[in-house]
Amino acid sequence: MKRTERIDRVELMRTFVRIVESGSLSGAARQMETTQATVSRRLQSLETLLGVRLLLRTTHATKLTDDGERCYQHARKVIDSWLVLEDEVGQSEDEPVGTLRVRAPHAFGQEQLLVPLSQFLTRYPQLSVDWMLNDRTADFLSDNIDCAIRVGAEIDPNTVSVLLAEVPRCVVAAPSLLAQYTAPETPEDLCAFPWIALKSFYHQHIELFEGMSEPPKRIAISPRLSTDSLYVTRNMALSGLGLAVVSSWTVEEDIREGRLIHVLPGWQPAALPVHLVYPWSRYYPARLRRFLEMMREVMPQIAGMRKPIP
Repeated sequence: MKRTERIDRVELMRTFVRIVESGSLSGAARQMETTQATVSRRLQSLETLLGVRLLLRTTHATKLTDDGERCYQHARKVIDSWLVLEDEVGQSEDEPVGTLRVRAPHAFGQEQLLVPLSQFLTRYPQLSVDWMLNDRTADFLSDNIDCAIRVGAEIDPNTVSVLLAEVPRCVVAAPSLLAQYTAPETPEDLCAFPWIALKSFYHQHIELFEGMSEPPKRIAISPRLSTDSLYVTRNMALSGLGLAVVSSWTVEEDIREGRLIHVLPGWQPAALPVHLVYPWSRYYPARLRRFLEMMREVMPQIAGMRKPIP
């Protein structure tokens, strides 16, 4: 019975931490995949157990009391200690368990990373992965995720960011589009063309390098279409709507088969960095550490990737 009580108390503290970090009981309920009534009941149980009020709740806000702030700090330490116990006692260091929640970009997440992900799950049969595809910047608390794979994004200094690889890019166009214009010979000639903007990375201008040691040429563009989807960018380039800058791996076959032309191959956009990002913590569970090890090993070897250039 004592063991059951201890486990229940850890769950009460875990729920309280979720309430604080998500900002509301409803947010904690969504993250924990339970009901708001259950979360409220757990909070009341913890307050009864400790004999203090932890939260002041109004219709529009939730605020920690002084006792609640102290409880939150201690609860975080207890949960971190519990994670250590799960890793070191519950299973061997080489056999992580539980669920790892990962956010990945759509393009990588549904193509490039599926083989290493499958191998990772095969290697650790007691581990599950929640694989979420989304190109937005991760909010680790409200989105309830453990780590995120980010391509070309600015990195939050409040997170841990591990550089894994780079994604080379190129300028492409359909033969039908190039036939309507004078063949470009310099980057400045590209201003005359219609463009498709992948607005996550470029919109009103592009920068092209002739050798990475030279300063880039900054070229103003006028997009006919702006999108946040790499696949839409590629498909609309194939239709002849405009020039586009895309990750080279997405168009290798198109260029080889003649559906797209690599425009001004001597001038290249800067490669995009690929990071694995996760929030700072006093302790990282084995499932996250093993995933990081795998990503550092396989990412530079994936088709279309390369090791970061110093």
